[in-house]
Amino acid sequence: MNDRAKNRELRLGTRASLLARQQAVWVKARVEELNPGTAVTLVYIKTSGDKLDIPLFQVGGKGLFVKEIEEALTRKEVDLAVHSAKDLPAVIPEGLTLTAFPEREDPRDALVSRGGKRFAEIPPGGKVGTGSLRRKAQLLNLRPDLEVLPLRGNLDTRLKKLTNMDLDAVILAAAGLKRMDWGGRVSEYFGLEIMVPAIGQGALAIETREEDEGVRKAVAPLNHPATRISVLAERAFLQRLGGGCQVPIAGLAEVRSGKLVLTGLVAGVDGRRVIKGKAEGPVEKNMELGVKLAEELLGRGAEEILGEVYKNG
Repeated sequence: MNDRAKNRELRLGTRASLLARQQAVWVKARVEELNPGTAVTLVYIKTSGDKLDIPLFQVGGKGLFVKEIEEALTRKEVDLAVHSAKDLPAVIPEGLTLTAFPEREDPRDALVSRGGKRFAEIPPGGKVGTGSLRRKAQLLNLRPDLEVLPLRGNLDTRLKKLTNMDLDAVILAAAGLKRMDWGGRVSEYFGLEIMVPAIGQGALAIETREEDEGVRKAVAPLNHPATRISVLAERAFLQRLGGGCQVPIAGLAEVRSGKLVLTGLVAGVDGRRVIKGKAEGPVEKNMELGVKLAEELLGRGAEEILGEVYKNG
């Protein structure tokens, strides 16, 4: 038990979507379990991303689902915050810290289709919905015959749009579907080598103020070392590329047999150019590995691709 967390109330900031609530309820239960005498109150905060009716990449997409939550944390209106790690911008505000990364859920992308069709079974000219430039680029690289349409809304809204927009399929994060117990809707999971996930996909990030040692100690036991090592490597890769969460950058790090293996990808929005690489090294050099792989891809043409994306964004 954490003495600093005894008989106190902690305010946990979160978005109010169904998935965000589910994630926050899980964190609340774990913090209370690990710190007897502590009560966690959920504080729902509407973010800029929740107010948009257009795809995130059209407005830049950097931190749109976390900005207001981080501001509440800085103003001490909440004591800790939980985010989907893939929503975090490459750099977080001064005075805040990513204290814990619970064990990662399935990082893959999932296909939810009409009639349970697999990806190869979608007919030429089929309509596939996604709100992610990363997914769009990789989909078009795999199947340039498809029509990829922009998709907005929370997880439940996107599932409804499969019917409402007369789509053949939508691409969603497997982790969200599994956390909502909607895995039965999945027609097919994309292999990690076929569709490289977003930075941080499948992981949660618990953010606190650096100065609040009591809260940090209360939250620390939720940290899963391999997940933290992996996500920080991916974020170092993203930061070196200068990207936000909605540019066509993908990356996944995994701890295998005591070593870290990082796969990274930068793609043109039309999917014609895809630059992909892999790096392996000691787990304690995780962030250096992310920077190294980013620099390798930049040298192979990623800089030109990203320049075009930002110029046309």
